Amino acid sequence: MTRDPPIPLEEAQAQLLALARPMPIERVDADSALGRYLAEPLHARRTQPPVALSAMDGYAVTEGDLAGPWQVIGESAAGHPFSGTFEPGEAIRISTGAVLPTGAGAVILQEDLAREGDRLTLTGEPPRPAHKHIRPCGMDFSAGAEVLPVGTRIGPAQLALAISAGHAYVPVRRRPRVLVMDSGDELAADPEDCGAHQIPASNGAMLASMARSVACDVRRIGPVRDTMDALAAAFAQGDDADVIVTSGGASVGDHDLVRPALEAWGAQIGFWRVAIKPGKPILVATREAGGRRQIILGLPGNPVSSHVTAYLFMLPLLRALFGAAAPLPRSVTMRLAAPLPANGGRRAFLRAVWADDLVTPQQLQDSSALASLAASNVLIDRPANAEPAAAGDAVRAYWLENGGTA
Repeated sequence: MTRDPPIPLEEAQAQLLALARPMPIERVDADSALGRYLAEPLHARRTQPPVALSAMDGYAVTEGDLAGPWQVIGESAAGHPFSGTFEPGEAIRISTGAVLPTGAGAVILQEDLAREGDRLTLTGEPPRPAHKHIRPCGMDFSAGAEVLPVGTRIGPAQLALAISAGHAYVPVRRRPRVLVMDSGDELAADPEDCGAHQIPASNGAMLASMARSVACDVRRIGPVRDTMDALAAAFAQGDDADVIVTSGGASVGDHDLVRPALEAWGAQIGFWRVAIKPGKPILVATREAGGRRQIILGLPGNPVSSHVTAYLFMLPLLRALFGAAAPLPRSVTMRLAAPLPANGGRRAFLRAVWADDLVTPQQLQDSSALASLAASNVLIDRPANAEPAAAGDAVRAYWLENGGTA
């Protein structure tokens, strides 16, 4: 087997994302779109606010009548507007979010006024400018305006905006169907019945939960035995999957059979080594079946390597299939709380903890150490052959808690 040199991370990510064909478009009710990505730009079907509203509790008066006194002649409450008109010398009691009465040009805060019966006098300062406490018609958006661009992830705020803009249904991409499997004779399916020669099969659950975090439809099988027959049977269960994610068996050892099993299944290998640590032995393959393309990711078996490569490759791929405008994780700059030694020839992603505006690398960086991964909230990105870094130096890092995206 030819040992091609590992390729740089950005090149590997670009090759992978170039394989992604966004899922078909479907229209779903807005609540069901949470966590998915807009397949088309969303334009407002209404103006918000549709009329001028009060931004505070107080009294509405005409614009040039800010000294008083006034006679209170009515009230405008949220959902119950004042239906008449009024003139200088008159005032309308008004609540936050209520429609501004016809002829009103100012809202004076209730704490700046004194009221005795229906007589109102100024005790504080009038608003400057007069319209300070008024939300004008169209302040948020106007009908026809683009409120969300294509590729936007629909979070709680975006969901509320879509509904406010008049959309009960929104266009999104179909959820990618993901099959997750872990393989290895050393894996025990039951963590409560695990021999000394075994380890609990945790990677499948970890990867499946990561895929579900970006709103995919996920099915999990395994652990799968290290035999060609067992792997062939497992891959046969993925005929309807858009993405198949394996963990373990993608290296070049005598018992690493994922690559030959994939080739026997009809998959074409793209690349299988990336110049990062942890996670060098990552495999990317494709299979054309039934007029559509399946993408296969073979991730390392060591749990931290599996998590890091899923973070850097699986999650971006799934976002791309959803039509995300920015599928790759976004880095932030942090300052070190402790020094870092010089890095070796491979780009390294170090588990670390950010607290009190500083980031502290974990002492234990072994690729099998799950406890330090679970205790970390960021990955420090160390370039290949980086010089030693001192406490206080700036480093690039990625948030783990939200998949690296805003």
